[in-house]
Amino acid sequence: MKEINILITSAGRRVELVNCFKNAKEFLNISGKIVAVDVSDTAPACFFADKKYHICRIDHEDYIAQLIEICKEENIALVIPTIDTELLKLSQNKEKIENETGTKILVSNEDIIELCRNKYKTVDFFLEKGLKAPRYITIKDLETKNYEFPLFIKPLNGSSSINTFKVCNYKELEFFTNYIDNYILQDYVSGKEYTIDAFCDFEGKPITIVPRQRLAVRSGEILKGITEKNELIINEVKKLLGDLKPIGQITLQGILNEAGDKFFFIEINPRFGGGAPMSIASGADSCINLYKLMLGEKLIYNNKFKEGLIGIRFDQAIYINQEGKLND
Repeated sequence: MKEINILITSAGRRVELVNCFKNAKEFLNISGKIVAVDVSDTAPACFFADKKYHICRIDHEDYIAQLIEICKEENIALVIPTIDTELLKLSQNKEKIENETGTKILVSNEDIIELCRNKYKTVDFFLEKGLKAPRYITIKDLETKNYEFPLFIKPLNGSSSINTFKVCNYKELEFFTNYIDNYILQDYVSGKEYTIDAFCDFEGKPITIVPRQRLAVRSGEILKGITEKNELIINEVKKLLGDLKPIGQITLQGILNEAGDKFFFIEINPRFGGGAPMSIASGADSCINLYKLMLGEKLIYNNKFKEGLIGIRFDQAIYINQEGKLND
């Protein structure tokens, strides 16, 4: 069996994801290593990888060159990005990297990334495809008071729920529209919050779809969640994926209304979300599926994940000695 070396960029705190790939490799009895890179030389996930590299910032002019050098040095078969800010740069340089290294980049096309990064474009996409999403409030709506409180405000190109707020009155509306420079203002939808982990093959065909109700959240990432085979949500996601055709792992956010008969899409993150290991633990193992695709296997959609599996995430400390290695 051929060696498959995988590189995880902006590894940060994604220890769970690194370990998921290690477990998948062991389960399939595949040779190869997990390489992690990060701008910080103390990123926790890097210490759990088989090899780690310190790399420059994503917005540095040498970032792509350094990434190419690492891919060549480690004979990387697949690069897996993990944060929103690197997706566009990698999609724009995908062909260059793949041609120079033979490495596959797990990122969707540039137009998909741009659509997902711009909240207005994302809402327009949902509505154009006949999906439900909270209406966004235009300048004209504000001038004519064509809205009702509560509203919801967030940065236009934001991520990780940073600077997202419920707006309950005119005083808060005035404050938050001045506080957030480049924002999108929408109707507020009440109900149960869901994260959906979907995995698509390299042609954009869905392989697994796992809705997870968000029971507790911190800094935009799920702390507690429970998997749920909600057919309404799954069917709506299938419609979305059929039109969008993203590549690899994709994380969607949405709200199921109080009556449980309408699902409102909020946003799309075309990458591994922080809570993806919950869906992987339920049986929708995107890491195993990625290895299988790299081995040339054809995968078909399946719905075999465990329902009612509760995931509870927690912090854990590691200690580094003066040599920059884990302290045993």
